[in-house]
Amino acid sequence: MATLLQCTPLHHSISLIPILNLSLLLSSSFLLLLAISLPSTIRFSEGTSFLHSEILKDEAVARLNELGKVSDAQEFLARTFQSPASVRAGNLIRLWMEDAGLQTWVDQMGNVHGRYEGLNPSEKALLIGSHLDTVIDAGIFDGALGIVTALSALKVLNISGMLGKLRRPVEVIAFSDEEGVRFQSTFLGSAAIAGVLPVSTLHVHDKSGVTVQGALRENSIEITEENLLQLKYDPESVWGYVEVHIEQGPVLETVGLPLGLVKGIAGQTRLRVTVKGSQGHAGTVPMTMRQDPMAAAAELIVLLESLCKQPEDYLSYDGQCTASTVQSLAGSLVCTVGEISTWPSASNVIPGQVTFTVDVRAMDDLGREAIIYELSNRMYRICDKRSVLCLIERKHDANAVVCNPGLSSQLKSATYAALKRISGEDLDDVPILMSGAGHDAMAMSHLTKVAMLFVRCRGGVSHSPAEHVSDNDVWAAGMALLAFLETLA
Repeated sequence: MATLLQCTPLHHSISLIPILNLSLLLSSSFLLLLAISLPSTIRFSEGTSFLHSEILKDEAVARLNELGKVSDAQEFLARTFQSPASVRAGNLIRLWMEDAGLQTWVDQMGNVHGRYEGLNPSEKALLIGSHLDTVIDAGIFDGALGIVTALSALKVLNISGMLGKLRRPVEVIAFSDEEGVRFQSTFLGSAAIAGVLPVSTLHVHDKSGVTVQGALRENSIEITEENLLQLKYDPESVWGYVEVHIEQGPVLETVGLPLGLVKGIAGQTRLRVTVKGSQGHAGTVPMTMRQDPMAAAAELIVLLESLCKQPEDYLSYDGQCTASTVQSLAGSLVCTVGEISTWPSASNVIPGQVTFTVDVRAMDDLGREAIIYELSNRMYRICDKRSVLCLIERKHDANAVVCNPGLSSQLKSATYAALKRISGEDLDDVPILMSGAGHDAMAMSHLTKVAMLFVRCRGGVSHSPAEHVSDNDVWAAGMALLAFLETLA
């Protein structure tokens, strides 16, 4: 039975942004259209030594592999906020920044900065960045690719004598946290720079009880609520933000092209759901008398899956919303339970508490809020029916972002020029994509205009050791960024 679609936001006002439907983007007809209008593959020309392959490809790939070995685990790649490996990675990136001719520093949120002032230090600066942290059991390209390609492009400019001719300052930022693994609060690094990180975040704690502030203090970084606010960049000092990132999807591989421009990024909400019941002996408490939070959590998770697979079966709409909102959810809504824990977690004990995370993403911010509202109401009703307590906490919210048309156009032209230089052929166009994954550009959009470039990844696989970008595609990304930076000279 359909219920009223609640269009009133729970925590903040929402600007509904028109964004291309992801289902259209990934539809077979759309991909066929791209495949017809674009060449099936990029061929790398002979005699391309003038394209700086020794830096943009060979050295960049070597650095990605080197960074991929900096891990807190021996068996897999993992770097979380302010972990020992994260600090080592930051130190390594700082050396590469200096190698490119940049002045470097680490701020009070652990972000690593490298900056060149250019001909006019008083001009607004171009910021380029991505994140140095990873998920657990990660691939080596997510985040790192954007940092390494930026430094490679700037190193080429430095060697060629062009760095000193840049008309405005350029700053590369390796953000300390984007994934949100340790504190379940994403964009710690970029949100601080953008001025949208709540001061209360400093007191959020990880599973060991260490707070964000405490994790920084362990690495000799002292931060208070007052100087967190001081980390925000003055919007009048920033010209724009550009980010290079792996696509984390299959579109570029399908159309046979290494690079694509990003039009927008889906909004996302992260929840932490805690279900509390009555702990008891597994063999002595009758089934009819149990207040089992595990069984309740299982029903809640199945509800989430059902609602997000068929949102139209759960939602109707009122005068504030249109049917297109529900329709767009059917094409772009994705929901995930990525983490679950129990206490006391023993095979012969009915647990007293179960906690799990929920990740909800959609291109339509209003529709995403409607899903959260409906999901929360139905979860509370299930918990009441089962006589257990249910606590739903919103841990992270990010509205959908539309990339700046002007900055994107400049990046697109540079990408086109780079691919033409590499292949020696004329291209019809550079593909335009939407991102279902969140990126630091979402936080930085609160500070300045943003643009993003996606790089093809094999099979569309990411957040996995199987994540892979070919050496030539790393090269293509570096060439595109170099061509973009050359327009500033």
